[in-house]
Amino acid sequence: MSDEEWERFLRDAEAGAGSAPVEPSARARETERRLRDGAGRPEGWRTYTPASPRPRSRTGWYVAGFVAAVALLAVALFPQQIVGWSGGDGGQDATPLAAETGPPQEAPEAGPGRRATLAEPFRGSPAARWADGAAGITVPEAKATGWMDAAQVEQALGRSRDFLVAAGLDPRVLRGARPTEAITLLNPHQKDVQQYLRAALSAGTPTPDTDPLLLFSRFRPERTRLVGDVVKTRGRLTYREGKRGAVEVTADVTFVYPVTPADGDGEVIRTIVRRQIVMSWDDPDKVATAPGTMTLLSYALDMTNGGCDAPTGYFVPPFGRAAADDEEGATDASRQVDPYDRTEPLDLSGGTGTAGDGCATATRS
Repeated sequence: MSDEEWERFLRDAEAGAGSAPVEPSARARETERRLRDGAGRPEGWRTYTPASPRPRSRTGWYVAGFVAAVALLAVALFPQQIVGWSGGDGGQDATPLAAETGPPQEAPEAGPGRRATLAEPFRGSPAARWADGAAGITVPEAKATGWMDAAQVEQALGRSRDFLVAAGLDPRVLRGARPTEAITLLNPHQKDVQQYLRAALSAGTPTPDTDPLLLFSRFRPERTRLVGDVVKTRGRLTYREGKRGAVEVTADVTFVYPVTPADGDGEVIRTIVRRQIVMSWDDPDKVATAPGTMTLLSYALDMTNGGCDAPTGYFVPPFGRAAADDEEGATDASRQVDPYDRTEPLDLSGGTGTAGDGCATATRS
């Protein structure tokens, strides 16, 4: 406003006449300025013009790719060291193996070889990746075979695994108790097996032919104590039609028992037992048998750290001085066995725990 207009406004206001000049709005002033400057039509209030894209830097991608390549190269060149850095020392946190559904093609790879402890009894062992207890015994799909339909075959397979559990995993049996549940699954009319059971479970000293360890896993509780309540297993059942239409089930299973002296000195040893048992579920119309029981066709074991002297009826882990004695000559260095290698059939000629001319030497435990 000019000075003249302002003075006139004051005079009119004192006299109560006239009207105050109206100041243009901000948008009106902006429109007037654009028209005066020739800026053209103003941009709409709700319009959006995207900014021009900035060139993307590739430096971050190059750095990440270089780091990944170095990591892969390190794993390829130094796998054991990398496993140690990451804490994967074959302990209880190792990635579980898939179930064994067919004959293994190779032995488990050698690990860091670290000693077992009370806190990690499977440390440094391939068994760290095995399943616990009965979960490690693979049962195949049941199909009608011989005199049985599919449902009966499934039941026979389940009872076959039950026998392995009762004979090799029952905590009471492992502490030396009578394997009652396992015995109930054996054909009471099979005379040779019944004679074996009477001799094996009597109070007398067993012979190699009447050793209860041929079928049952047992430790002397006054000498040996299991570490924790987990026994690692790996193996499978297979079946086929046998004689007189029977369903013949073969079990091939390795059990790994972590044990420590009963006096609690902290030493941990793993007793490793591979069992091969052939069971026949017979047609009761053709073979004398009792319902729900099977006939044993053969049974054998191979053991490591279970004893190398005359049979006692119990596994005898080589604690303390016994371990040193084994190193001094109780084992046969000319015969070496990997107790975790399941690629070959069970060696019944001597193994790693039979009495006689000395045990084979286990390459690891």
